[in-house]
Amino acid sequence: MKAQIISIQVGQIQSYVMHRYGDVGKTWSTAFYKQPVNRPVIVERSGIEGDAQADRKHHGGVDKAVLVYAQEHYRAWAAEYPHLSFSPGGFGENLTVAGLNEETVCVGDVYRIGNVLVEVSQPRTPCWKISERWQAPSLTDSVRKTGRTGWYLRVRAPGVIAAGDALELVDRVHPDLSISLLNDLLFGRVPKSKAVLDVLQSCLALADGWRSGIPELRMK
Repeated sequence: MKAQIISIQVGQIQSYVMHRYGDVGKTWSTAFYKQPVNRPVIVERSGIEGDAQADRKHHGGVDKAVLVYAQEHYRAWAAEYPHLSFSPGGFGENLTVAGLNEETVCVGDVYRIGNVLVEVSQPRTPCWKISERWQAPSLTDSVRKTGRTGWYLRVRAPGVIAAGDALELVDRVHPDLSISLLNDLLFGRVPKSKAVLDVLQSCLALADGWRSGIPELRMK
């Protein structure tokens, strides 16, 4: 299947009442609720124009400029959570794409989208906000267990993209470092061999935040 953008989403920071996490009834601020943009958008090194992040400690920055999610996952989620109305952007992603997933995308992959160059930097680490967004307590754990996490891009060459644009793979320097493998390492589904962790530690394409956590992985 041709890899292409199905939908582009951005979100601004808004406040919501908490239902299931922390102090019920308190408000929390987030830009997780993304809305489709039906026009070409400017992509800068800091992310997509018009998009925001409330928690700058854990989201955003050059290594997490754009969040990508596989369109195919929505079919699985609809079957597993039929009472929820999932649609593109439902997992907080900026780009919903066809033809790519965590098993076929590797850290360091460089894609051309229109006149933009992007580089895969790391998996998305699922947090409580997914469950809170959908008021589904098991959803974040399901994302971790299934590996349907999505992945982040850094922007190597800014420009303009639009829904329907193809994602052309122009460079793959780490074919053995799939997003799926990194998820499996992080969540303990495969052995954390010294050889693999050494490769990750020396992989300059891997986001600094992920690399800084490798010593902790060695200890688990």
